[in-house]
Amino acid sequence: MDVVSEPFATGAAVRPRPDAHRVCAEIDLAALRANVRALRGRAAGAGLMAVVKADAYGHGMVPCARAARQAGADWLGTATPEEALALRAAGDRGRLLCWLWTPGGPWREAVEADVDVSASDPWALREITAAARVCGRTARVHLKIDTGLGRSGCPAAGWEALTAAARAAEAEGTVRVAGVWSHFACADEPGHPSIAAQLAVFREALAAAARAGLDPEVRHIANSPATLTLPEAHFDLVRTGVSVYGLAPSPEVGVPADFGLRPVMTLRARLALVKRVPAGHGVSYGHHYTTPGETTLALVPAGYADGVPRHASGSGPVLVAGKWRTVAGRVAMDQFVVDLGGDAAAEGDEAVLFGPGDAGEPTAEDWARAVGTIGYEIVTRIGARVPRVHLNAEA
Repeated sequence: MDVVSEPFATGAAVRPRPDAHRVCAEIDLAALRANVRALRGRAAGAGLMAVVKADAYGHGMVPCARAARQAGADWLGTATPEEALALRAAGDRGRLLCWLWTPGGPWREAVEADVDVSASDPWALREITAAARVCGRTARVHLKIDTGLGRSGCPAAGWEALTAAARAAEAEGTVRVAGVWSHFACADEPGHPSIAAQLAVFREALAAAARAGLDPEVRHIANSPATLTLPEAHFDLVRTGVSVYGLAPSPEVGVPADFGLRPVMTLRARLALVKRVPAGHGVSYGHHYTTPGETTLALVPAGYADGVPRHASGSGPVLVAGKWRTVAGRVAMDQFVVDLGGDAAAEGDEAVLFGPGDAGEPTAEDWARAVGTIGYEIVTRIGARVPRVHLNAEA
């Protein structure tokens, strides 16, 4: 069964057919399941976490989480507690880690929902233990060590104190240290010297945790690029994010097909207007593009409010009427223009901004190169008013 996820309740009388959307993001859940299985094969011997933060990198969190579970994901991962609690509300009951916390967060709700939580500092451990006492449950905690990324994570100088406090909380019965973890800074640059340095710090942190009397269930540091290229970093669990959605972490790592991965999202639109214009006709704000001769312009009804980067003005690739076109002039909030030259098209014809590339369409990586960013951002920024059409929802 295919599922259309609408951003607003429109009522049955006016709800458009899936093939009549102004713009839509098709999400191939069969491809996602195949990606998870391929990644499990890459990390044989370790569990696999499918990271579904940021609405599953723009793909729709709940349907993608279900598909990942169907394909054998042992864990799910989210950044915010709101994401984790939404998964629980949707019926997910498997292992689930949430790591981005601020003081006063919904610790009690997370503990009651059996969500594993992360602590990088004694303040977090204090709030976790207080929540556990209030709800009368043992909180499952993953202690995070900063091995060199410089974001969250306990600095090495504070690790002994954090592990000692965690062991005391375990003795009290308020906490179970379920994991020790970290995150790479440059795993998407194979051979970067920081990779070996971070692994050394992580191994020492694990040894120090053991000396403190901790025996975590899972030790994990591998993100998508480390899952694909660093088997020595797999430990007990790998955390796969962008690779679940069929994107390669970086050109240096390789292309998706190198690892048996397939892009999951296809962004389609329907032409809103096709018209002939004379030579010298300015196009879009600022007239940064002027038609070199008499030509046909096609209006694509998607803009930066939908997640099309304004930086793609004059460079973003689009498949229209069987050929790659480039955004003509500036991307506006709701629309942009392509110049078809002498080719014919009609209102309602399809424009494919990106997809797997099977039919000659651009990919998210092509868009990333066009605007000087990464594929992660291209898919994640697709806006809330773009409906997600989830294909192949049943395994």
